[in-house]
Amino acid sequence: MDKLSIVILSYNTKKLTLDCIKSVFAQYNKNIENGEFEIIVADNASTDGTVSAIQNYSSRIKIIQNKENYGFGKGNNIAAEKASGGYLLFINSDTIVKDKGFIKMVEFLNNNKKVAVIGGRLIDKDGSDRAPAGKFYNLIYVFFTLFFSRFTPNLRFSPKKISDVDWVSGAFMMIRREVFRKLEGFDRNIFMYVEDMELCFRVKKLGYNIVFFPQSSLYHAEYGSSNRTFAIINIYKGILYFYKKHKSWQYLIVKMLLVVKALVAICIGVLTNNRYLKDTYRQGLRLAI
Repeated sequence: MDKLSIVILSYNTKKLTLDCIKSVFAQYNKNIENGEFEIIVADNASTDGTVSAIQNYSSRIKIIQNKENYGFGKGNNIAAEKASGGYLLFINSDTIVKDKGFIKMVEFLNNNKKVAVIGGRLIDKDGSDRAPAGKFYNLIYVFFTLFFSRFTPNLRFSPKKISDVDWVSGAFMMIRREVFRKLEGFDRNIFMYVEDMELCFRVKKLGYNIVFFPQSSLYHAEYGSSNRTFAIINIYKGILYFYKKHKSWQYLIVKMLLVVKALVAICIGVLTNNRYLKDTYRQGLRLAI
């Protein structure tokens, strides 16, 4: 079996990161002992004792101590540079491994050379599926995501069978190392959110396929290392950057949609005295104008 490098990014999530690492060892201790798997933790300058806690737990973990919080993309890229596996598996620090699906994912990539990226299920604590796969952003997608997301569940989804998809979540993404390096990894200009979709967009341009693989799953606590306001602001940034980089002729239209969304949310916040809406979307408005 080709070697797998499991990359976990941490930032002030000591308990979550340790729980994640322990769950990997619980399922794959033999693979780690045999050198088939390696665990790499990239710590984005945590101040909560994450690094020392990991060092005390096991000496079989590579730890990358970044000098500052580089965000998701750059932080994972630095870790990937130290990886020795033929495949890279990126998993969030707020996930728990419950099965041996990583082995099945490696076998699938071994047998399907045109597939460069594969992602698995993300399951909530209550057992419900997240939507870790989706379609590439287009103007219709952006419009419905911003204004009617509750009524368009097919824009993001969790297929019940192995399926070709446009992109999979960076919270649970396996990719061929040579492809990742050819693309120079995640775009370092995206701090967090949208970087997974943007990477998959470039993978597709190389002619590779991307597959959702429901036979492997992780339990995921979304926003374990961030909050909703942080997520919305960085999604705004990511969408704007993606369009400016890849679809420049649609960039101004997307800016307009984001402005309208922010203005509507601010008005609702004023009418309902909702401070969260007012503060969050005022920040979003400043980004879009």
